[in-house]
Amino acid sequence: MSDWESVIGLEVHVQLKTRSKIFSGASTAYGAPPNTQACAVDLALPGVLPVLNAEALRMAIMFGIAVDGQIAERCRFDRKSYFYPDLPKGYQISQLDEPIVRGGHLDIENEDGSTRRIHLTRAHLEEDAGKSLHADYEGKTGIDLNRAGTPLLEVVSEPELRSPAQAGRYFRTLHTLVCTLGICNGNLNEGSMRCDANVSIRRRGSKELGERTEIKNLNSFRFLDRALAFEIERQIDVLESGGEVQRQTLLYDAERDETRPMRGKELSDDYRYFPDPDLLPVEVTPAMIDAARTNLPELPAAKRHRYIQELALTDYDARWLTTDPDTAAYFEDAAAAGGHPKAAAHWVMGDVAAGVRRDDAEWSAVPVPATQLGKLIARIEDGSISGKIAKSLFKTLWDEASGDVDELIDSRGLKQVSDSDEIAAIVRQVIDANPAQVEQVRSGKTRVLGFLVGQAMKASGGKANPRRVSELLREALSGERS
Repeated sequence: MSDWESVIGLEVHVQLKTRSKIFSGASTAYGAPPNTQACAVDLALPGVLPVLNAEALRMAIMFGIAVDGQIAERCRFDRKSYFYPDLPKGYQISQLDEPIVRGGHLDIENEDGSTRRIHLTRAHLEEDAGKSLHADYEGKTGIDLNRAGTPLLEVVSEPELRSPAQAGRYFRTLHTLVCTLGICNGNLNEGSMRCDANVSIRRRGSKELGERTEIKNLNSFRFLDRALAFEIERQIDVLESGGEVQRQTLLYDAERDETRPMRGKELSDDYRYFPDPDLLPVEVTPAMIDAARTNLPELPAAKRHRYIQELALTDYDARWLTTDPDTAAYFEDAAAAGGHPKAAAHWVMGDVAAGVRRDDAEWSAVPVPATQLGKLIARIEDGSISGKIAKSLFKTLWDEASGDVDELIDSRGLKQVSDSDEIAAIVRQVIDANPAQVEQVRSGKTRVLGFLVGQAMKASGGKANPRRVSELLREALSGERS
């Protein structure tokens, strides 16, 4: 690869989170039985007319503002003609030369921590096609038209990505943005975001672009990385063996970890675009843009900056917590309830995240409410309970999906012992019972002090304040030496 450079551009299809389709009132709910959510408009039956979903337009405008793109004062819908079994109309309603958004950019983080700006060509509205089903029909193909007419925002980047890793970071950054904006649910396994990757290679230092191929319908970050890596190596092998890369549309086979031809790559002329005669051009008014701007949430970059500047979090923690808007919301509620942002970040990134991964839970429905986690953190900080007891309480709260921290502490007698006289008595018992370890501490082996603290905690049933135990042990041993 040292002699070659890859050139990658991504076309990401973002399913907009509307309740109904882009040109009809049919539901967009996921998981319905096949062909139960395709109405006469979606099927283009004679006599029906499409009507633009205003909510889809509003979401597209929000996206354009967020990426600092140019919102069109006037945009138009076109018919993109091609014939495929899951496209009942024989054409797709899309936007060609008058998209809703032109330009804009996304900033991604490089491996060294620096920032790289990736420019966008456009973002346009279009309808989705249906879905071809192969697995359940041996030797045949089933067609499910539930997705036909689902609203999509296709986001097209300039060919400025230079590696699979950069492409992955771009895809993740876009995923975080559209989820934060609330215009997409981000469920890749449901097809809510799909990516087409255009890739070519050229000699390092060359300004000319090589012939490109397009890998269709990549619906995971991992598949994007693997498909690009394979295709780049394949193109290098072709050129270094004296061959020519053919312009093709490819599919990625995850089981074989390879790309394979789907069809020849079409150009825009092949689709015979023309303005859709059933849809009027859309006039976007300043009032519509102002309304979208007013409802714009805090964007991920601004949120990260606030976490670092106002909450004193590290850059790594701030980036981790802002990757998903539901995670960020959970963290902020826990930090507000407990009053200790750093401790809240530690718990959210540790115990809570581990539980989410283990149970495949949603951050919007974590069994332990953020307010209870905040209360748990507050009780650690004020000395009411030890960290060990807090871990046990967290597990109880998670497993039972109910309960109040303070009530559990009281009902189970878990309140930490901080009384100096009571702890001093325990410390004396530990010193008397462990003369060999006491002697080791006196001879300078301070690590053994941890063993004595552990014995004191065990003797107290885990209720003694470990900080106070350590302090009184040191005082007692120092007094004996003097």
